[in-house]
Amino acid sequence: MASADDATDALDALAVELYALPPDEFTAARNARATADRALAGRLKALRKPTAAAWAVNLLAREGQLRDALDLAAALREAQDDLDAAELSRLSRQRRALVSALATQAVQLAKDRGVVVSAVAREDVEKTINAAVMDAAAAAAVMTARLTRPLEATGFDAVDVTDAVGGSLPGVLDAPAPTRDDLAERRARKAAERAAREAERAAGEAARELGKLDEKLAKARERTDLLRERIDGLRADLERLEGDAEKAGRETDRLEAEQADAASRSRAAAKHADAARSALGR
Repeated sequence: MASADDATDALDALAVELYALPPDEFTAARNARATADRALAGRLKALRKPTAAAWAVNLLAREGQLRDALDLAAALREAQDDLDAAELSRLSRQRRALVSALATQAVQLAKDRGVVVSAVAREDVEKTINAAVMDAAAAAAVMTARLTRPLEATGFDAVDVTDAVGGSLPGVLDAPAPTRDDLAERRARKAAERAAREAERAAGEAARELGKLDEKLAKARERTDLLRERIDGLRADLERLEGDAEKAGRETDRLEAEQADAASRSRAAAKHADAARSALGR
């Protein structure tokens, strides 16, 4: 007789096959499986049809680059306590870019299989991938490739994965009911998280403002250097022109002296010519 664990493993294996099918084919295939497997019929029929967003994320988990991204995200979560605000801000930007790229990949994988993911569903895909990057339980749910609905990370709270997976969710245990001390600790944690978010926001704004000022300063320095180069060039041109003007002035003085001397000789020659003509006439 098969154990409960064996039955769960069998259900999960069948669920993986079913959730690999396009959403429009899921219900008919699930019902056919339930009819063929009486031992698991009830649990098979309880499997919910995935939303378009959940199906696209399942596809990405099976065939895309999601596992490597989640491994990297897990390493970053472990290291984030040792990072400063600027580094956290940089990693947050990288995380957003990574999530957007993975969402685009999931939508393209779905399109390649003839399933169009709407703009609204794409937002859910992005939210789900972001939740998986931010939260270990969400990552475990996504990597089953049996997701039935989108996930969403809200602040630093744990992602709700209740009824989000068809079949079992390995590694996720039911949480005990919170005690009064737990509630007080949770409130204190939320207050600290709000303060941390505000500090991160302020640090991000300060970093952006510093970046803008650095850019303006670099441009101002570049313009100053260009203007100084122009001034130096103009000074050199001015010195050269002054030298040329001084030479031209000396040449002008020389030519004026020669012209005056030539004019005097011309006048004297004209007088001698007039005298000669007068003598010839007499």
